[in-house]
Amino acid sequence: MRSLVLLGALLASVQAGAQTAPLPSFEGQVIYQVMPDRFADGNPANNQGVNLDDPRAWHGGDLAGLTGKLDYIRALGATAVWLTPVYQQQTANTSGTAPYHGYWPADFRSVDPHFGTLADFSAFVKAAHGGGMQVVLDQVINHYGYEAAAVKVRPQWFTTDAECQASAQKDIDCPLAGLPNLKQSNPEVADVLLGADDFWRTQGVDAYRYDAIKHVEGPFLKTLFARDRAAGTWTLGEWYDADTGTVADWQKAGLDSLFLFSMQAAMKSSIMGGQGLDTVRAVLERQGELPRPGEVALFLDNHDVPRFAQGSLFEDVGRERTKYGLRALMTLRGVPVLWQGTEIAQRGGADPDNRRQMRFENQWTPDERAVYDVARDAIAARKASPALSRGTLALLNVPDAQAGNLLLFTRTVQGQRVLAAWHGGKTRETYSLKLAGLKLGAADIRATKTLFAGQDAKVSVSGGYLHLSLPPQDAAAFVLP
Repeated sequence: MRSLVLLGALLASVQAGAQTAPLPSFEGQVIYQVMPDRFADGNPANNQGVNLDDPRAWHGGDLAGLTGKLDYIRALGATAVWLTPVYQQQTANTSGTAPYHGYWPADFRSVDPHFGTLADFSAFVKAAHGGGMQVVLDQVINHYGYEAAAVKVRPQWFTTDAECQASAQKDIDCPLAGLPNLKQSNPEVADVLLGADDFWRTQGVDAYRYDAIKHVEGPFLKTLFARDRAAGTWTLGEWYDADTGTVADWQKAGLDSLFLFSMQAAMKSSIMGGQGLDTVRAVLERQGELPRPGEVALFLDNHDVPRFAQGSLFEDVGRERTKYGLRALMTLRGVPVLWQGTEIAQRGGADPDNRRQMRFENQWTPDERAVYDVARDAIAARKASPALSRGTLALLNVPDAQAGNLLLFTRTVQGQRVLAAWHGGKTRETYSLKLAGLKLGAADIRATKTLFAGQDAKVSVSGGYLHLSLPPQDAAAFVLP
């Protein structure tokens, strides 16, 4: 579903006002996503209820542990850290699951004791900023936890079953996964949520990731987006299964970014599933619909979907194709988001299996180290190239006979140009393609190596032809004159 009726009012309002101040931007950033409970344990004293053998229990990760691992994140190359929610959760379990993930809040302005204290959060922010990284905090604006005290103390804040049944907008007025559904139109509720937004901003947060915006009232979102934009806070919304049209609508409505789920699905089927590159090309062909294509969030997997590497029954295949996916991700226009563990091809099925405990260098196998090296080097190549970081993207016209296994596009900025080549073939191939047919202008160049370290891929241009030598199932990038 591309849009809601509520978007009409938001779009009209936003388009009516002239935009004068520069828009918040994350173009050029690389985000690393962390679920603190499953990342690193820095303070065993706050390990109440921890059971590492239970995937639905607390595992002991905390803010102190995350702060202690910032050097790891920085060495990987990430420039921003996105934390799933760290505020006070309901104390009880629901359906045998603890609120380790952070999405069952009880108090939006307190840090849950399992994660530490507000002082620990401040120390994390200070350390992240000191290392040149920005902080993205997850914000829940749709609901409270099942067992939160507010559900009983403030029943007027929540929609009733009768209101749900009578509503024509059930996505908004009915509970998501049975969670107590907030009425953002209630002034007290709006004050709580907007106040929380302001509170965490004063704690040094640079950007917000808003959970489940599909289920939140439109007028409240309009107010929220306007306040964030006025404060210079970059915003990233989650609309599950969003395609290009959905992302475009919400960017027009005031969000800076959304996750492009359609690209994630296309990369999963084409790269991990080996089903051809046509689905990726189809997504890229719609990029002209996006008001701000450089801000769109791109990802291989996250905490809500099975792990990318899980797409193959065979672990070695999953690792090799994850390398392909990581390099491919770093050639796209947008903001790459890397979920903890993807850099070592961590496996895992549906929630909670996709949230296994993070493992670090001394626990890795040589094969996992090899995946990490590819991730680190691909990020480094992207950051070193203005064209890969911020350039426009133009698809090239690959002949139909090769289109299933070959995707070509350029990234260009300020006279700098990079050619990206994704190759889905199962064996090494050499391609000689007419420049005129590709609609690519390029001067002759001798054989040039890829920008990605440790990869045997080359490009040359001569006699009106583009010549490519590409390894099987991998993505390469080359500087073009």
